[in-house]
Amino acid sequence: MSLKALALNGTLKSSNSSEASSTGKLLDLIAEEFKKYGVKTETIRLADHDIKPGVTSDEGEGDAWPAIRKKILEADILFVGTPIWLGQPGSICKRALERMDAFLEETDEQGRMVSYGKVAAVAVVGNEDGAHHVSAEIFQALNDVGFTIPANAVAYWVGEAMGSTNFVDLKRTPEVVETMISMLTRNTAHLANLLKKSQYPGEEE
Repeated sequence: MSLKALALNGTLKSSNSSEASSTGKLLDLIAEEFKKYGVKTETIRLADHDIKPGVTSDEGEGDAWPAIRKKILEADILFVGTPIWLGQPGSICKRALERMDAFLEETDEQGRMVSYGKVAAVAVVGNEDGAHHVSAEIFQALNDVGFTIPANAVAYWVGEAMGSTNFVDLKRTPEVVETMISMLTRNTAHLANLLKKSQYPGEEE
């Protein structure tokens, strides 16, 4: 059974930036590994889109979120990538999570959120401590709005605090990062297949 993944790149850099994105590099490595499990991945660079502030699925004229939301709901797997800024997930990542708050009230005829049965994973990069804190924040938010979190569903790289080397600058991916990517993709694809075959039960009448 083929699976579809959507990656949300929460870098603060738009695609017009002259700087390469470390978040994008890590998401690309995950997408490449997903191919082993027949998972096709599309990546959306959130900074390229005008995502309005708010907590509904459509904040009016010019809002880019409805089209992104449609892609999220068409996918079996969502993986969210963010840099660490001030010890927290980046602001663009936070905005996407806030917009998914609408899922709490968007349910099917059996009371299941529209995100039920979809699996989520996280990718984090930074030059400061905080990968566990950042992934914990994102995991909790995604779980709150109906996504299922597999075992070992995070891949991260954290450089020396206040250092000048970014993940994108590395000539070779560290073995420990490769191991995390392997576990993330293997477990995420496995769980997504299971949930695609057997959805969560709805409310009893």
